[in-house]
Order: sequence, then C-alpha cells, then structure tokens
Amino acid sequence: QVHLVESGGGLVQPGGSLRLSCGASGFSLDYYAIGWFRQAPGKEREGVSCISSSDGRTYYADSVKGRFTISRDNAKNSVYLQMNSLKFEDTAVYYCAAWTGGSGWYDPGGYDYWGQGTQVTVSA
Repeated sequence: QVHLVESGGGLVQPGGSLRLSCGASGFSLDYYAIGWFRQAPGKEREGVSCISSSDGRTYYADSVKGRFTISRDNAKNSVYLQMNSLKFEDTAVYYCAAWTGGSGWYDPGGYDYWGQGTQVTVSA
C-alpha cells in the first residue's frame, strides 16, 4: 500500500526556520518527482516546490525562492523542504505528493499519492 507521510511542521516565529520531511512506505520515491504543496484556510492548494527524480532539478514558487530549499535522500526514501525566513503568509498545511505527469509541477492535478499534511504556523 502506497503511503506518504509528512512531518516537521509546527509553530515558529517570523524569521524562523523549519525543516519538513516527506517519507514513503510501499514504494520507492526514487522513481518520482516529488512536490511540496500548501493550502491555507479558504485558499486553493498551491505548488511550493518540486524536485525531479532523475537529475535533481528543483523548482520553486516565486513566493518562496531564496527562502526554501528542497532536497532528497533516496537512501532514506525521503524528501525534505528546508524553510528559512518564514513569514506569516507561509502559514498553511503542507503536503508532499508524487508527480505522475500530465501537468506542470505546480499543478496538483499531476500528482498522486498525497500525504495527510503537516501544519506550519508562523506567528509572533
């Protein structure tokens, strides 16, 4: 059974950092590009970042460029999202998902095998 699990969320002050992890059971992440998405209350789910399966190419939403870094460790079957200089507007539930194609990296429709999400709250 394919299963993705996010962890590492929490409460952090503006300017702080968090590192999210995405682990998998039931399949290997090696073969998939993995994306991070987030969804704030009342807003649509938006693409935050993605890392390819083959060459490690990375993609970022403009809103997080220079602050967030995505990486993967295939030996640990995990993908990470390092989030620095967090802002109030980064508050959301963060999800990881495996890209199965058919759309741009930022489009949730191109992804399967979603995790249940981890809450990130940026508050003073």
